[in-house]
Order: sequence, then C-alpha cells, then structure tokens
Amino acid sequence: MTFKTSTKIRKPKLLIFIVAYNAETTIQKILLRIPAELLKEYQVEALVIDDASKDKTFEHAHALKLDEKLPFVLHVLFNPINQGYGGNQKIGYHFALQNNFDFVVLLHGDGQYAPECLPDLVAPLRRGEAEAVFGSRMMKPNNPLKGGMPLYKFVGNKILSWFENRMLRTNFSEFHSGYRAYSVAALKNIPWQLNTNLFHFDTEIIIQLVFAGLRIKEIPIPTYYGDEICNVNGLKYAWDVILAALKARTQELGLFYDRRFDCKSADRGNVHYQAKLDYLSPHTLCLEKVQKGSRVLELGCAGGYVSAILREKRDCHVTGVDIYPLAPSIELDAFFQQDLNHSLPKIKFEDYDYILLLDVLEHLTIPEEFVDKLREALKLAPQTQLLVSTANVGFFITRIMHLLGQFNYGKRGVMDMTHTRLFYLSSFRRIFEQAGFQVTEVRGIPGPYPFALGNNWLSSLLMSVNGALIYVSKNLFSYQFFMVVKPLPSLEYLLSVAQRESAHRINMLNNTARI
Repeated sequence: MTFKTSTKIRKPKLLIFIVAYNAETTIQKILLRIPAELLKEYQVEALVIDDASKDKTFEHAHALKLDEKLPFVLHVLFNPINQGYGGNQKIGYHFALQNNFDFVVLLHGDGQYAPECLPDLVAPLRRGEAEAVFGSRMMKPNNPLKGGMPLYKFVGNKILSWFENRMLRTNFSEFHSGYRAYSVAALKNIPWQLNTNLFHFDTEIIIQLVFAGLRIKEIPIPTYYGDEICNVNGLKYAWDVILAALKARTQELGLFYDRRFDCKSADRGNVHYQAKLDYLSPHTLCLEKVQKGSRVLELGCAGGYVSAILREKRDCHVTGVDIYPLAPSIELDAFFQQDLNHSLPKIKFEDYDYILLLDVLEHLTIPEEFVDKLREALKLAPQTQLLVSTANVGFFITRIMHLLGQFNYGKRGVMDMTHTRLFYLSSFRRIFEQAGFQVTEVRGIPGPYPFALGNNWLSSLLMSVNGALIYVSKNLFSYQFFMVVKPLPSLEYLLSVAQRESAHRINMLNNTARI
C-alpha cells in the first residue's frame, strides 16, 4: 500500500490506542516504551482513554503529555462513566476514523503486551499483506506458561480458540490476545459499532473480519503476566465467546440473524444463489426430469447456472428470465431481463416443453396474480410441464426456532429476508390448483446439509436420516417442496378442440354422404 500526495510520499497515520483502567502504575511506562523508530515510517499519535478508573491513571498519563517527553502527539481522554472493554474500544476506533488515521493499534495500559513489538505488528498493514494483524502468544510452544500465564487461562484459551476455529472454519493460534492492529479502511467495512461493550468484543470483531473476507495475519509476541488485577469474569467471558461463535455459525446456516454478523459484501444481483448439484435439491431433480433436447424456459433463473447446464449437457434450447443479468460466462439461447412482479416476458409460452420456477414464488409480491398470468399464457399449451419448488416454512427446525421465540429472517434459507411469502405444502399446492393447474407429483427435499457442513460423512448421514423422515411426514421434515405441475385444459382450449373435432366429423359425414 502506497501513501502519496500530489507532491511527495506521505507517511501513513498511525494511532496507538491504549485502553486503560486502574493503570496508574504502568501507563507512563507503556507510553515511554513505544519505539521511536516508528516515527521514521509513520505519523504517530497515541490515544489513552481512561475508562472511569478509580485511581490516577488519567492524571499520570496527562502529566507525561505536559512534560513533552514523548516524540509523538499524545491525547488523553477520560470516560466519566465506565464504558466497558468493548465500549472503550468503540470510542477509540471512532476517534481513528474521525481523524483520518490509516492504521490503529490496540494496546493495553496494564503492561501485559510489549510496546516494543509495535513495528512488527503494523508492518504487514503497511505492506498491504493484511487488513488486521494479531499478536499471538500461542505461536511459540510453552511461551505463554514461561511468561507467567496461569495454567487455567492457558487451557481455557486453547479450548476456546479450538472451538472458535471450528465454528468459523479458521486456523488461528489464538483468539484472545488483546494486542491488535487494524487498517482503518477495514474498520469502515464492518459494523463494529454494534458489538458488545463487554470483553468478548474482541471475538465479535474477529467474526466480522472473517465474514467480510478481510485478511488477518498473526505474528508471535512474548507473554508477560505481572501483578495486574484481572477484571474479567472467566466463566462469563467463556460463555459469551461460545454464544457469539455459535450465533455466527448458525447465522451462516440461516437459523439466526444478527446485523452485527451481516458483514459480507453487498450481494450483487443473484450472486448469492448457486447451483446445488452435489446432493438432492430442486436443481438435481430438474436435471433428472427434463428430457434431452427439450425446449426450456426458466423464470427467475438466478444467474442462469441451472439453465446453462441443461443447455450444455442435455442439449436443451434454454431461455432465461430474471430481474438481474446473467452471471459472467453464462450463455443461454435467449435471455430477458425483466421483473416478474410486473409482467411476464412477451414470448410464446406454448413453444416450451418445460417451465422452471425454482424458489421463485416466495420472492414475488403477489404470487397468486403471477400464477394466474402464467395460466393465461399457457391456455393453449396443456402439454407444458412446470417444475416448481419452494422452501417449507413448516420445516421442523424452523418450527423449533418459532417455539423458542426466534422468528428471524436471514441471508439465506427458509427465512431468507428477500422472501415476501412463505408456504406450507398445502398452500403451495393450492396456489396452483386454484389457478387451473394440476399437481402430478410432489417431492420433499431434505435440508442442504452438504452446503452447510461440506461434503462429508456427517452431511451424508443427515441427508439420509432427513430423507427417511420425509416419508414419515413430508410437511414436517421437508426443507423444500418440489412439484411437477401441468395446466389443466382451458375452456378456450377445450372449445377450440371441440370445434376442430366437430368440423372433422362434419367433413367425415359429408364424405360419407357423397359415397
């Protein structure tokens, strides 16, 4: 990363942010140990925020500022009301954003982390190798215990970090170091302001960085435990960390939704929809049902992934319709960019053998009107088959969540926040049958466990168990419903058939009379 002005290279602005509480015996030492060599490469300023200490932390820090012994600008602030460890960080990061810093380092005022490591901690940010750098005490074997870390803290740190790695699919050596450096540009892209004011703020910001796809680098740091007083309730902290990691993981599965963990880049069009081809899904059933060489119309084609496979591997002639453009590299025989809430594309629907409506109705404002329009478009095409699917709001996991008082819309799944309507099997059937369609086949589809857990023995087992349970109760255990639907002959079609048949019979009678 290069920092330039119009006339010369600008040194990046670095804020060394020190959170302090009852640190009167250590705060001056910490400030004096900040390496002067940092000033060669950065515009350095330090910020001490005393979080309503009961001692003279503020006075001691302010006295050092007045002595002008420091080679960098020092700001000293005092919170009249204790904001908590996380709340104090929020004020410091807001200060960094407000004053246009490029990087901010979190340092503790109790002397637990060595200021001498600051150059190494910030260097990866300056080189553009990461958006966050964590000092880890666990990267060197036995380093924590030799540095005085109590055994119970060492074991707890290891167990919690293992659990968090499992939940977040990461591989960090430590989640619980408070020695960190952030790119201020990265902080602008995550909602850290929504995080807790408690000690597990550090866990929540890691989750946000991971979910936002931002790069995190660890560097080894020494461990030092002195006579500082620990203000952390270990059991409560561990419980809060576990809940945060679980909530983040279940949000990925579509079971919970918390805005603080909604950190992925804004979805563009249908980018978040993907073809599910490695396990039983509406996509695999469509590939199974559609005959080779058929003419296929996919309404709401979501990037065109399934249509492209039908075109390339089943030699089908495929037309796609969606409100968003096709995904890059996807080619279909025809494509119409259109909002299905407004109208159907002006095409001859009777020309198609299959019409795909995969997870579309739940996104429409008034699906009944849409199905009526589709029925009218198919009034002369009773041979066309509709392959349709939707999520089941009665899925047993969703019912359990409702029982627990959790009616949470999320980024995907049954409670996808883009859904405008939710269906049980009966209401899904009824919307077609009352519009003049006949449902000829219904399939229950198990949860997308491979998508959530990866293709492994556990997801295969869950798919098998869920599939067996669907035979017990399709309504309760189906994650989605897949139906094959045909338009019943319309009155206009029946009348035209009767007229044709009558004309044919009259012609036969006339020919017989001539003989």
